[in-house]
Amino acid sequence: MLLVVGGCASKPATPQWQTRTASAMALSEAAYLDGQERIAQQSLQQAREEVSRTASVVELARLELRQCALQIASLDWQPCSAYLTLPQDGVTPQLQAYHRYLGGAMLDTAERALLPPAQRQVATIVETSDAALQALRAIDEPLSRLLGVAVLMRRSGAPDPALIALAVETASHEGWRRPLLAWLLLQQRQATIAGDSALANEAASRIHILQSGGCCMPAPSLALPTDTSHVH
Repeated sequence: MLLVVGGCASKPATPQWQTRTASAMALSEAAYLDGQERIAQQSLQQAREEVSRTASVVELARLELRQCALQIASLDWQPCSAYLTLPQDGVTPQLQAYHRYLGGAMLDTAERALLPPAQRQVATIVETSDAALQALRAIDEPLSRLLGVAVLMRRSGAPDPALIALAVETASHEGWRRPLLAWLLLQQRQATIAGDSALANEAASRIHILQSGGCCMPAPSLALPTDTSHVH
């Protein structure tokens, strides 16, 4: 029996704070993406408390940047204020580069190499193009893809319709209510500005479905003829 126990103990057990932090963050992220703010904040605070057991600036910075990335992917452009309150001399270059990336800064080659792999190619892109969209679509993890779209849009300063459509597609496929609503509202606004009434109406219908839980769709508006010269 001692040999068995010794064999099992040869691999160090994961510290309990890590397990509890991962569980709390998973619940917080799921609730945030679903628009359940109270649960999201409660679980996030629980994760913070678990990480605080380590008294590690790096671990707490990593948690706060993860939350910041989640917000940016949902078009919540608040500054990463909780991260900024931490002593920056205790934060790793990797996390500093990631913070700059989330803020829309252009990174040099050395900084880009410090980013999470999924974001490195996006960090090289300055403006929307077919190649940029292809690079974003190639990101397998949906939340990383959504983040890449948001950061590129922020950096370029242009809410490109193709970028917005990709974000809507990604959030819709995952059933993420909060980011989907944010991106649909942006799509509706930009389509209205561009005079694309068909896309604006489509976005409005999808927003209604999202906010009403699928109940009681409004009657479609009647399309008026654009050419009335034949009407007498």
